[in-house]
Amino acid sequence: MERDVDRWPAGESHGWLSWRLGPIELEPVVHVTTDLKVLYFGTPVVLIGSRNEDGSANLAPMSSAWWLGQRCMLGMGNRSKTVANLLRERECVLNLVSSDMAGAVDRLAPLTGATPIPERKAAMGYRFEADKFGAAGLTPQASEVVKAPRVEECPIQLECLVESVHAFGETASAIEVRVVRAHVEERLVIPGTDHVDPVGWDPLIMKFCEFFGGGSQVHPSALAEAWQMPHRRSGRAPVG
Repeated sequence: MERDVDRWPAGESHGWLSWRLGPIELEPVVHVTTDLKVLYFGTPVVLIGSRNEDGSANLAPMSSAWWLGQRCMLGMGNRSKTVANLLRERECVLNLVSSDMAGAVDRLAPLTGATPIPERKAAMGYRFEADKFGAAGLTPQASEVVKAPRVEECPIQLECLVESVHAFGETASAIEVRVVRAHVEERLVIPGTDHVDPVGWDPLIMKFCEFFGGGSQVHPSALAEAWQMPHRRSGRAPVG
């Protein structure tokens, strides 16, 4: 069978589309200078499982997270219950959410485990909830290394230990955690390897306070409403 690459003219340096279809005329890109109010360009949603002072479970959605090697950096406001739990317990579970779980995440979005409720959150309509798992319709699952809870419904669960905490501005912290055990739904592991199938894994993405999966908006966002985000609605029908 002849391959496309076998028919490329020797010495050609332009892309295969240009060679096969001729030059492609692109519309000029126009940039505007703007004072962006939000810089949430798109990151995976994580449900952080932690333990309260009395040993009960806390669960909080966030998306300011990025990974390097076996470590992850979490960015959170200092007044959150989750930050207090991580600083005290020095452990957590990062439960990664698939795009079909947007409904459960949205049910968690306006809830807080902090009392009293911080003024800024109260003004945005947050309310106290002790049973975050029950409110979201999710199931706590015991971890193997840490005491913080996993979320049974999440396809990927990362048990972590807190390594260090760095001040991030005046009101937030960057918390470095190290993954000590990973749990992955069997169907997402490439057979014979220790790698996640990037085609099968469809993470829920938080982009400018809206929920996206597979490139489309998947569910209305209570967080976007609380932040009064001026968004156009589009995408596939809501799920979850």
